[in-house]
Amino acid sequence: MTSSDSVFGAPCWVSLMARNLKSSQDFYGTVLGWVFRKGKLGDEFSVAFFEGAPVAGIGALAPALQVAVAWTPYFAISDADVAAARIRERSGTVAVGPLAFPIGRGALAADRDGAVFGIWEGALIPDWQSGHKDAPAWLLLRTRNAFDAAIFYGEVLDWASERPGCCDVSYENDDVVLLSGGHVLARISSGATGAAPDPMVRPRWDVHFPVDDLDATVRAVEHNGGSVLERRETREGPEAAVRDPDGALFTLTSRKRARAVGGTG
Repeated sequence: MTSSDSVFGAPCWVSLMARNLKSSQDFYGTVLGWVFRKGKLGDEFSVAFFEGAPVAGIGALAPALQVAVAWTPYFAISDADVAAARIRERSGTVAVGPLAFPIGRGALAADRDGAVFGIWEGALIPDWQSGHKDAPAWLLLRTRNAFDAAIFYGEVLDWASERPGCCDVSYENDDVVLLSGGHVLARISSGATGAAPDPMVRPRWDVHFPVDDLDATVRAVEHNGGSVLERRETREGPEAAVRDPDGALFTLTSRKRARAVGGTG
């Protein structure tokens, strides 16, 4: 593993806190072909693998926590306390942590528009990089104003700073694009509405998982207790917004589209 001291500001992991760990493992194992191994954060946390590579974490949500089940991206930072202070100073919210774990320190937060994300100081999985052409996931922030959001995250995570190894920011049409080494790590898009009753249009980080056969995977979602909310045709190819049986939203995209979005630099 590498350390977040040398890699910072970039998406480094995605995680789901589920109502029932075994049921979630059964769903994602059947739909996406993941296999699970016990993680290093305790018995109630597992790591999903696909073709031998780590993809995501799934943990059991404490019954006392009355929160929505959701996929959450984590960003590598060099100092969790500094990042948490920056979030609060910029009118974001730190809901949990920073907490100490055997392999690092993390916190769960929300930006000014309510989009939930995590920060992580510690050991990183070297082959996991959101947006890389062969990455297990890539990210899209649906937010009220992309440029305002980019300023918030840039100040919290040191994007486009003079620090060696920081992430770069560019602009494509109305989107903000986060890059590292020429690879797209995440995109930020305007248009979300915080007061909307539909969670699809509220500010949120949308985790996209690439699959080889989109149609077959969509059918598997429906056959295993999930639901399909929307099918979309994009410039790069088709995608489907879906919900797992617990209500967690995520997007399925073709592996070909994921490579086109991420690029190779």
